[in-house]
Amino acid sequence: MAVRHHSVDDYLEALYFLAFPVGEYGPIAGDRPVPAARVAEMLHVTAPTASEMLKRLEAEGLIARSGRRPLLTEKGRAEAERVVRHHRIIERFLTDFMGYSPAESHEHADAIGEAFTHEMVERLAERLGNPERCPHGWPVDPSHEQAENRELRPLAALPAGTDATVVRLAEHDGDLLHWFYDTGLVPGTAVTVESVETAAGQLTLSVEGERRTIAEKAAAGLFVRVPA
Repeated sequence: MAVRHHSVDDYLEALYFLAFPVGEYGPIAGDRPVPAARVAEMLHVTAPTASEMLKRLEAEGLIARSGRRPLLTEKGRAEAERVVRHHRIIERFLTDFMGYSPAESHEHADAIGEAFTHEMVERLAERLGNPERCPHGWPVDPSHEQAENRELRPLAALPAGTDATVVRLAEHDGDLLHWFYDTGLVPGTAVTVESVETAAGQLTLSVEGERRTIAEKAAAGLFVRVPA
């Protein structure tokens, strides 16, 4: 498999995701610096590779440094939100019109996203009926996403005995995203946390009546809503 070289847009998307963590949204979220090591981890690149691109983003006024940590500037945040919105609309185009699976749509949207101009993406959105969410449950409108973050939790953070409904799937790990779809852990799925085995790093769930054990890593990538 060919090694993919990440673009400025890929880095902005990663920085955006880290700046607006699910379950922790508040007035200053998005204005907090994120560890550069987490950016490298999300993009599966080395720390020196990430550092070089972050220097470029800083030179272009898209990030500033707080200590040694990158922080989206006002310009960077606006650009990151544009990238995120475009990505999600292109994913819907690939699933709704082109017939790709939801997991495939994420990979292809990453690869072709920069080929679409802003005007092209807006035309796609109009033709698609202005979809509210991407195939993986993330709101197309970043402001909607940021507000909804307060209502959601990573499944891995829930105690035993909690009922929840899957709302969004983490996208940054392509293999894990495919696994979610292969196992039916998709937006709208009802789950109950039966037990949490912290030492083993796993949870036992009831998934619409079927008992399953999943790794904590997988549970951390399922963002759920708990009934009030």
